[in-house]
Parts: sequence; C-alpha cells; structure tokens
Amino acid sequence: MTQINLVQRLNSTEPGWTINADVIVIGSGIAGLTAALSARAKGLSVLLLTKDVLSTSSTSWAQGGIAAALGPGDSPDQHFQDTLEAGAGLCDQDSVKILVQEGPAAVRRLINLGATFDLDSAGNVALTREGGHRRHRIAHAGGDATGAEISRALVAKVLADPKVRIFEHALVLDLLKDKFERVCGVTLHVMGKGRIDGVGAALARAVILATGGLGAVFEQTTNPLVATGDGVALALRAGTTVADLEFVQFHPTVLWVGPDSRGSQPLISEAVRGEGAILRNINGEAFMSKIHPMKDLAPRDVVAHAVHEEIIKSGKPFVYLDGTKLGKDIWLNRFPNILLSCQEIGIDPLVEMIPVVPAAHYASGGVISDMTGRTDIPGLFAVGECASTGVHGANRLASNSLLEGLVVAERIAQHLVDLPAQSEPLIDNIPSNLIDGKARKEITATTTKGAGAVRNSQGLQQTINNLAQLATKTTNLASTQSWEATNLLTVSSFLSNAALRREESRGSHWRTDFPARNDERWLVRIQGKLNEGKLELSEKAIGKK
Repeated sequence: MTQINLVQRLNSTEPGWTINADVIVIGSGIAGLTAALSARAKGLSVLLLTKDVLSTSSTSWAQGGIAAALGPGDSPDQHFQDTLEAGAGLCDQDSVKILVQEGPAAVRRLINLGATFDLDSAGNVALTREGGHRRHRIAHAGGDATGAEISRALVAKVLADPKVRIFEHALVLDLLKDKFERVCGVTLHVMGKGRIDGVGAALARAVILATGGLGAVFEQTTNPLVATGDGVALALRAGTTVADLEFVQFHPTVLWVGPDSRGSQPLISEAVRGEGAILRNINGEAFMSKIHPMKDLAPRDVVAHAVHEEIIKSGKPFVYLDGTKLGKDIWLNRFPNILLSCQEIGIDPLVEMIPVVPAAHYASGGVISDMTGRTDIPGLFAVGECASTGVHGANRLASNSLLEGLVVAERIAQHLVDLPAQSEPLIDNIPSNLIDGKARKEITATTTKGAGAVRNSQGLQQTINNLAQLATKTTNLASTQSWEATNLLTVSSFLSNAALRREESRGSHWRTDFPARNDERWLVRIQGKLNEGKLELSEKAIGKK
C-alpha cells in the first residue's frame, strides 16, 4: 500500500474562548436534531454546532421520503428482506432488525412532533415505491420536499428549547480527550457570521457526531458542498475506527446540466420512477427490463451501473428519464421542485424526456458505531451518514437513511443518562499541519477519475499516488479552505485504499478488473485507523463482533 502522510491534528490558533454543555451535537440534519432532542429529554444541556445554518443539511435536501412498514400488507420482515438484498451480503442483520422493527413507531413519533406528511384520499399517510422496495412504504411530504418538512418540524422543536444553544457557521476541527482517553469536547472555528468569531473550545460530557456525508470529495454530487467528510476525518485523527468507505452510492438519476458542471447537482428522485417514469437510452429504448426483474426500480447500484454502461456504449454523456406519461397533476403535486429544476434548464418533463447521469450521493460507510451510536472511544457517539452501523451493507436501500438517522438518534438517549462528570482535556503536542486549500480541486478530480462510480486497479493506484503527492502540498496557514482540503484528502485516502483492497464488485463498489461478486473471499468489512499519520487497514468477517 502506497503510504500517504496524513495529518493527525489540524493546525489552528490556540482556543480563545471556552463554552460548556452536557452534550455537544455536531450536525443539524435529522440525526443531529433528533439526538439533541433525545439529550434534552434526559434533562441534559446541549450545544448544537452546524457548519452552515440550522436548516441547511443533507436532510433538508432529501426529496423521496422516509421508508417504514406503515402500509397494509407490509411488514418489518419484508422491509428487512429488501434491505438485506440491497446491501449485497454485508448488512449487519441485528442492526437491520432494529431499524425495521422500530422504524414505524419512530416515524409516528416524528409526525407527533409536527412533521406533516402527504395523505391519501382516506386520510392515511400516502406511500410510494422506490428502487429495491417491493412494497409501497415511502412516506413523503410536500410531494418531493420530504427532507425540508422533516427539518422544519425538528428545527422548530430545537429552537423552542432554551437549553439548546446553537452555533451556526461552526466548523469543528478536532476532538479533545482527557487523560483517560475519553472524548470530552472539541475545538472549533466559528466563522464570521456566527455568534463568536475565531477558534474556541467546547467542553462536554459526550460528543455526538452527526456531520453527514463526504460527497464533496467528488466533482459531482447531490450533497451540499459543506459535505467534506469532516466527522469521519476528525474521528480518524482521534483514533476511532472507520469502515466501509469504499461503498459510495452513486444516485442513477441526477439532472445533467452540462459537460462542465461541478459541485452540487439537482437530484431526480427515485420516487419519479416509483410513479412510473422509465429510463431510456439515447435511442429511446427502455433498457432496465433486460437488466433486472424489478426493472426501473431495481436497487440503486444496479440502476447506476446500467446507466453508466449505456453512457459508455452510446458515447453520449447521459441517458433519458421518460416521465411524459405521468401527467400534469403528478408533476405539479408530487414533484413540484423537480419540475422547477428541469424547467430552469429548459426541459419540460410533461412533454420531454429528462437527461440524467449518476452522481455521488451517499456514503454507506463511516465511523463504526452500534445502533445506540456508541463508537470505540468512550464519550464519542456517531449517527447518520457519518456513521457505519452495518445497516446499509454494500449499498443503502432507498430512503433508509432518514430512518436510520431517526431511529439511532432516539436510541442514543439510553446511554446519556449516566454520563461521567465533565473532565479536563489533555493538551497534546502532536505536530500539526494542513493541506493547502488550493489542492482541493486536484483532490476531487483525482478521486472522481480513479475512485468514482467505476474503478480498477490501475486507476485506484494512480489516485493513491496522486493523493500522496498532494499530501506534500502543505501550509501553515490555518483557514476554512485548508481545513476542508485536509479532511477531503483524509477521507479520499481511506476510500481509495479500501477500494483497491476489495478485489471484487459488490453493491456500490464496482471494479471492471474484478467484475464478479466473491462471497468466498470478501464477506468482510474493510476497516481502518489512523496511526501517527499512517492509515492502517484490516478486515473483519461479517457477523463477528
């Protein structure tokens, strides 16, 4: 393995201020907001840190919905089986059982908190289908604005609680630990628009990571641009174990807005296919019926690979999503925001097919945690997309992400009742440096080219070699740009090395030089730690504790 010299501690000025709380929550999506409310239910004070503003998160961008066995004829057992199939053999079955069994009640509690879901003609929660689901079990709100509605309801509850203190525009730098190696706080930089400017320290009895994904490590993503893998990177620097980062889900239907487009891309929800839209190649031929029994609603990895193959065969940069048969009412009432996104680039989905491409969407891996959020470092919890509970395996089932964030964040509360007293952080003397912020474009370009949707040994090794060179582009200038570039280099290094090690194709990991799934060799999780700036990978067989 080509060694990449990774940063073990971010360089910054000494903290100029200190704040205390019982619990620090980092992130303001469904996982972070629910975790904050869970902590408050136990009578604990909360400091909620968010990198942007409170209402901006991957949750608020979510279109399709939240999956749970709420409808007639459905059951947690059926949801369980669909999740395992999508996860391609790598799901932790105990974790999945908890998710699907507790999911329906968790969604009902969310409704009781004030989230308003779309209803059917009988007044029940309206349910649709998405890829990999054999039943209608996706609850949605505002047509295609489910995440925004969930965020609205949870933000309102958090803002109404005076015991939740909120810092917006706050970039968390590193975890603080005491003399017993227990996490006891964080260092952070509150950018100019926040309530406190500059670098400070926040001390607490527990820290909950709910920082979202790492989609910004790729040139095109459906994630917000603040999704730079900060939670995974700072956890690695603190000595936590991370797993499954090679499994990055590429959403198969992202609006193609031109050959030079970079950054956040408009998503065309899978629910559009759930309502009857069909993928067609450049010649207008429906191709998914030849690929999978579930056709256009096959699991996301299957559809993304099929779309990519059609793009390679045609030489055109996109395929088409044909929703012209859906009708005006469905477009206006179920997908008003998607309709607007298409119209903004001159496409009318009522009469025209939509050009779509795959783009980085969801990281199935992250900080190893259990279904109560506990990591292998005392005092540190992880929940949501930055965590790896084993629920998603090699490929997340559509709309299970919001459910996982909700269920696990609620379950964290059971470990917040007996937190130890606040302890003092141990000041370490770890040498620190940063990657020059100007290297960000090169990091995302090399990751996209060699470790994107389609991979092989040569491309992955070249990516790793390029990252090793970029790791030498260091600076002593502490800034948001250099902190983010350092985090991106860290997560890309783990992702690329894990993808090179896994010599098979499974779920959202696709190797052209190892095109077959190999259960005899690769029913394992690839996990790793950062030790004195060196990445150490290992394997753990599925089912072993």
